[in-house]
Amino acid sequence: MSVAIIGLLYAGATLTAMMIGVPIAFALGGVAVVFMAIFMPSASLDTVTQNVYEEMASITLLSIPLFILKGSAIGKSRAGQDLYSALHAWMHRVPGGLGIANVFACALFAAMAGSSPATCSAIGSAGIPEMRRRGYSPALASGIIAAGGTLGILLPPSITMILYAVAAEVSLGRLFLAGIGPGVLLVFLFAVYTVWKFRQEYRAAEKVVAAGGKPTAILDQHEYTMAQKLSSLPRVAPFVILLTGVMVALYGGFATPSETAGLGAIMALALIAVIYAVWKPTDLEPIVASTLKESTMLMMIIGMSLLYSYVMSYLHISQSAAQTIVDMHPSAWLLLFAVLILVVMLGFFLPPVSIILMTAPIILPPLKAAGFDLVWFGVVMTIVMEMGLIHPPVGLNLFVIKNIAPDISLGDLIWGTLPFVLLMMLAILILCFVPQIATLLPDVVMGPPRR
Repeated sequence: MSVAIIGLLYAGATLTAMMIGVPIAFALGGVAVVFMAIFMPSASLDTVTQNVYEEMASITLLSIPLFILKGSAIGKSRAGQDLYSALHAWMHRVPGGLGIANVFACALFAAMAGSSPATCSAIGSAGIPEMRRRGYSPALASGIIAAGGTLGILLPPSITMILYAVAAEVSLGRLFLAGIGPGVLLVFLFAVYTVWKFRQEYRAAEKVVAAGGKPTAILDQHEYTMAQKLSSLPRVAPFVILLTGVMVALYGGFATPSETAGLGAIMALALIAVIYAVWKPTDLEPIVASTLKESTMLMMIIGMSLLYSYVMSYLHISQSAAQTIVDMHPSAWLLLFAVLILVVMLGFFLPPVSIILMTAPIILPPLKAAGFDLVWFGVVMTIVMEMGLIHPPVGLNLFVIKNIAPDISLGDLIWGTLPFVLLMMLAILILCFVPQIATLLPDVVMGPPRR
């Protein structure tokens, strides 16, 4: 049987398993084991556990549960609400300042938690009700939080980027640094759109009043005294110190990514114990339970995905697919466009973790041969996967928002996030023309990459 036919059978079996509702980890692992039994020597089945263990025994992957613990400690406390309240107090006089405060709060919280759903939940639980109380439309309020939450997989420490670094065999430190510039770019684009959209809704409310209608809440501007502004700062300062400490430890060369993750987790637990008195076993139970649940789920997906990739490589599926792409001699940019379209399509059905681990063996060799910087591509690919978090049918952040604000219709939610998807496309286009937005900071801090 030819490699092409085996590859088609492999892909078809995987899609079938996922479409009938088999959990991703078991779908990937099950298909891999079946094809090992059919197409590989029988002795290979004896090495399944060894292969999974060896693939997962990576010092880089060790940082994932620790970063999850750090994010869970922040997400299960009132840190998100305090962070949002402080930014709101300082930015209320800016047109659309409440919306911008939510964008900034999402960015800062994402940099501490490293998780998109956690960011949506923590900031959205306070931000969406407040924006709607101030007259923001349901679509705008939900769109800001859903899009802001996606920054959790772009800004360091990003669990998605950790997995990409392992799959692409690139420096995790360079990848983390490369995500900062594009993350700032997205925050800027989101903030500009928020101001523009707020002004539209504000003018519409003024026209209603001018026509004799009732004024809406969007026309009311709550004022904060300087004392209220200053009183909000002590609640934010410890978490800024946490974020700064983790970044200095990682990029200053004082600790490895795994050590930095452990440091961040310990600091986060210490902060919530001191500030929010979260130290009793009953208080820590949901944090530990959430960490164990998410870590186990991710590590199962990672282990089975790596086994899946190993079988693909052994059967020469990934090598043949990559060679076929190279033999077509597409231009570099056409190749990039085709790869990104593939990632978008996979984003309709799969989470970022699965997309990276399933596609890396196929798409990365041709991209590297075409001269693309794999660190730069990792950032671009992450933004494309961010789009998958806020567009149906999977759209994980959409489900999180629906859980926070069940009265917001799915139609409003989708229309509210669509402009942010377009802004992400614009950011990708800008990165293609100005790649230094992603590559300059790693080169300055860590020196030019070795060729």
